[in-house]
Amino acid sequence: MRLIPAGESRRVRWKNDGGWTTEIARDPAGGEDFRWRASIAEIESDGPFSSFPGIERDLILLDGEGIELDVGNTATCRLTQRFERVHFAGESAIECRLIGGPTRDFNVMAQRDAVRAEVVARPLAGSMLVFAEAGTEWLVHVLAGHVEARRGDRSLRAEAGDSLHLDFRDAADAGRVALDGAGELVLVKFVALGEA
Repeated sequence: MRLIPAGESRRVRWKNDGGWTTEIARDPAGGEDFRWRASIAEIESDGPFSSFPGIERDLILLDGEGIELDVGNTATCRLTQRFERVHFAGESAIECRLIGGPTRDFNVMAQRDAVRAEVVARPLAGSMLVFAEAGTEWLVHVLAGHVEARRGDRSLRAEAGDSLHLDFRDAADAGRVALDGAGELVLVKFVALGEA
């Protein structure tokens, strides 16, 4: 288990000047290439998304009145409710329109031939268990409130803006982690291809 403090996040202006991206975590760290990457985007104006060939993407609306996405030649997707999610291929041509002003969105990118991401945003009130099968990793991002992760006699506490990385790619590390606290979380389970 590893704590990723909010202060380690890097906020970068988009090349097209339409918003900001705050990178929360990536594997591997550093460099341009990644197996997976999690970030928060602040979308300030209409425009296209960047292309990421070979990447599967998930986007969750966190704040704002919403967005409309034209995804390739498919129908328009509208996100207007907090925690609504859309999944799409990174190489798809995406045009984004703001419905009523800027939004904040949680983004997960996963390399299609290496890992599958399962993403959910939810409230936390009390306790929940994360089951850590061999070959998996979890990213637990605290949107609001706080969470304490416990495994055996080890514990880590994360506040709003912090994240926890739970790495169980080694089969010997399989088990479960108890999450206790109050607030809101984004939970991302990364499953290595060929694993459970």
